[in-house]
Amino acid sequence: MPKWGYSITEEELDPEKTVKASAREVRVSHKSAREICKTIKGMMLIQAKKYLREVIAKKRAVPFTRFKKKAGHRHGLEKAYAGRYPVKAAKQILKALEGAEANAEYKGLDTDRLRIIHAAAYPGMKIKRYTPRAFGRSSPEFETLTHIELALEEKPLETGEET
Repeated sequence: MPKWGYSITEEELDPEKTVKASAREVRVSHKSAREICKTIKGMMLIQAKKYLREVIAKKRAVPFTRFKKKAGHRHGLEKAYAGRYPVKAAKQILKALEGAEANAEYKGLDTDRLRIIHAAAYPGMKIKRYTPRAFGRSSPEFETLTHIELALEEKPLETGEET
């Protein structure tokens, strides 16, 4: 068993109707991944996959709300003016989302009715390196890895809908 856990507790999830997936120690910016997760939380699975593919194709921008210094304004954003196209982070989150979809298919859930109820990204361990400088000195270089967590829930059928 892994030594890590999810930041969403088991009491909040119904085991028959929810699936989880995570990507650990991924080499993407935790700041970009956080903004993408904030944007896709609450979306339906199909809608989120379409959105991430548009971000990768640089057709839609991700609104940056916290990490927005020196970020240019982008058209088509709601509730934010600053935006970017974090392609590398979007690819990794899409990969984790497809893993969650595969978990849902294995459990026998309807993938058309899956909604993202939890999406989080936070910094993982730091990789420390040294870069040589003049006069025999060196400077440290840090690379922060990222953990990405996703939880999806099957939305119940509304009255009047057929399976």
